[in-house]
Formats: sequence, C-alpha cells, structure tokens
Amino acid sequence: MYRVKEINNFRRALYLFFFWSRSLTIARKIFFVLAMACITGLSAQIRIPLPFTPVPITMQTFFVLLAGVLLGRNWGGISQIIYVGAGVLGVQWFTGGLGGYGVIFGPTGGYLIGFILTAFFLGYATDKYLKMRTFFPVLAMMTFACFFLIYIPGLVQLGFYLYAINGSFPGLIPLLTMGLFPFIPGAVIKILLASAVAAGIMPQEKIKP
Repeated sequence: MYRVKEINNFRRALYLFFFWSRSLTIARKIFFVLAMACITGLSAQIRIPLPFTPVPITMQTFFVLLAGVLLGRNWGGISQIIYVGAGVLGVQWFTGGLGGYGVIFGPTGGYLIGFILTAFFLGYATDKYLKMRTFFPVLAMMTFACFFLIYIPGLVQLGFYLYAINGSFPGLIPLLTMGLFPFIPGAVIKILLASAVAAGIMPQEKIKP
C-alpha cells in the first residue's frame, strides 16, 4: 500500500511539473525556449567528422527529440526555429562553429529544417495524446521523427548540395552512405535514450492538481 501511494505521489508530481511548465508566463516560456536553442547550439559542437562525407556525427538529435517533450506543443518547435534562424543570421553555433545563411544551402541544411519539423511533431503528439507518453509509443514516434522528419529532408538537401558541387546527383546508395548509413547506430542510441528520458518525465494520465 505504501509503495502504491508513493508511485501515485510520484505521478502526481510529474503532472504538476507538466502543469507548471505548460502554464508559465510568455516571458518565462521564452527564457526556456532560448535555453533550449542554446543547448542545441552547444550540442552541435560535439561532433565527429567523417572522411567520406561532409555531414558529421553530432549530439544535436538527442536534444531536438526532447525539445518538444520538455517545452510542449509549439514551443519546442519555436526553440528550433530560433536556433536555425539565429544561425542563419550569423550566430556561429551550427556544427563546427559555423553560421550564416550559406549553411542552409550546404550539406547539413536539410537536417536543420528537419529539427524544426521534429520538435513541432513530438511536442504536439505528446501534449495531445496521453497514450503516446509510455516508452514504446514514444520510441515509435521518435524513430519516425528521426528517420523521416530529419533524415529525409537532410538527404534531399545533401543531394542538391552534391549536385551543385559535382554537376550531377549522386546515386541512391552513395547518397545514403554519406547521409544516413553511418549515422544509424548513433541515431538508435540517441532515440532510445531520449525515449527513456521522455517516458520517465511525462505523466501517463491526468491528475487534478
């Protein structure tokens, strides 16, 4: 009985945290949005260059997957709009310390657009549907978001970038080798970690505060 009460109190605390985070004033929400944009920028500096592709391995995906969960519907996506927008305007917090509009047209520009789509999607889904807050539904959503909303725009832009450089589009296998295959193991690890964190902090039922 004590254990059940302890679990219920924990779940109540989670809901109260979510209730608090979703009912902040606009000024405080903007503060957390700016903080997430900065965290995304800092995580971009954790990078592993690969000799056969202009796309490096970074830690950004992990924090992008959590942005919508932590900040809620719309605000997670706005944090990524600020991250990408500020970088385009010259803040040097894209991977490798780069900044400027040229990055959007470079090999990683499509992945950046995917960050925005992913944060909006996960923020909307986890705020609206309580059944999506357990581990396996969250895992499924984050897997979809990572490989479809991030990697597909990323591969499309990478293809156009290579066309601009070489005068022809690469074949499908070379493109996937440069823009997807090397990143699958790391992406799976980041998805699993982000799903575990998200399922651990999200209340799975509504409790009256």
